[in-house]
Amino acid sequence: MGMLISLRDWIDARFPLTKMWEEHLSKYYAPKNFNFWYFFGSLALLVLVIQIITGIFLTMNYKPDANLAFASVEYIMRDVNWGWLIRYMHSTGASAFFIVVYLHMFRGLLYGSYRKPRELIWIFGMMIYLALMAEAFFGYLLPWGQMSYWGAQVIISLFGAIPVIGDDLSLWIRGDFVISDATLNRFFAFHVIAVPLVLLILVVLHILALHEVGSNNPDGIEIKKNKDENGIPLDGIPFHPYYTVKDIVGVVVFLMVFAIVIFFVPDGGGYFLEKPNFEPADPLKTPPHIAPVWYFTPYYAILRAVTIDIGPLSAKFLGVILMGSAVVILFFLPWLDRGAVKSIRYRGSVYKTMLALFVLAFIMLGYLGTQPPTGVKTTLAQIGTAIYFAFFLLMPWYTKIDKTKPVPERVTS
Repeated sequence: MGMLISLRDWIDARFPLTKMWEEHLSKYYAPKNFNFWYFFGSLALLVLVIQIITGIFLTMNYKPDANLAFASVEYIMRDVNWGWLIRYMHSTGASAFFIVVYLHMFRGLLYGSYRKPRELIWIFGMMIYLALMAEAFFGYLLPWGQMSYWGAQVIISLFGAIPVIGDDLSLWIRGDFVISDATLNRFFAFHVIAVPLVLLILVVLHILALHEVGSNNPDGIEIKKNKDENGIPLDGIPFHPYYTVKDIVGVVVFLMVFAIVIFFVPDGGGYFLEKPNFEPADPLKTPPHIAPVWYFTPYYAILRAVTIDIGPLSAKFLGVILMGSAVVILFFLPWLDRGAVKSIRYRGSVYKTMLALFVLAFIMLGYLGTQPPTGVKTTLAQIGTAIYFAFFLLMPWYTKIDKTKPVPERVTS
């Protein structure tokens, strides 16, 4: 024991190990009224670790070559020891990552976690979301299956709708006139090296910003306003051991569900791994219906909701603009919300109704994005798109007029 203490002291003299442990865990005081919605931040970190570790093992046998990629994935699945498990952990982990992140973002909408002084935390979080979307998109092509190939073809062709530079931009992204070996190689480089580095940096910045201003809570009360004579928040408890132990419960439940999916339904009913992707990419054979993976489908439905040209602007280009705006508008959420309170516990019926409509519209758009377009489905997508943007664009008005309840001085149980 004495040797371990001496080693710790030796490290502390050269590196702030104990200081970091205290600032971010043992002496970081978090509100004592966290509920289950606060599991998803730590779960997102867990899934990130799973994705990095399984990704490393997959790259040991994967071949980023248009002639060998699909066969190398089959080799991993059939001949590498436990390769099938690593591959399914990675593919299921991609969907799990988005599920956890979407629930984490929804928690922010529930309790106003994007409000002052946490605007920068939200912005870093949204940058993580963008990096995650880029990482998923680049990784989507790598299995070199039918849906991977044609899905990437469709998504990259959207850039061609941009006036003047569209065709050159699409060519630059592909590295060739069609999806080819050059595209696969550059997507592999981005998926394995570039985007993960950006993602890790953003996660660190997100956590540092969070621990600088402190965590929000279901009451939306700043616990730093009520401190004892030692400067410790009266309504706070050390993150370690209280929340590190509590998070273990969430981790166990998550891993149980994760294992069930991996061992019994690894394709997620065709939503996690689409059936056409079990066929090698064929540039001469187009699948009957091309759609992105489920976590992109809400935005894909928004893209397809635009069906008319406006002057020189094509419906395709306007759809791309609208789809991009659907993501960009999330960055402005801290300044769109003018409500007197943060938490939904003390908000009025107007905000609760708008949030419920927004969630229903997002789920509906997600489903419509997986389906072939028809007249009725396009109309529903247009309605869902209108509700989606109305939630944000009308927010300065309805949050200001909404009747709120008094917020208590101290956090509640």
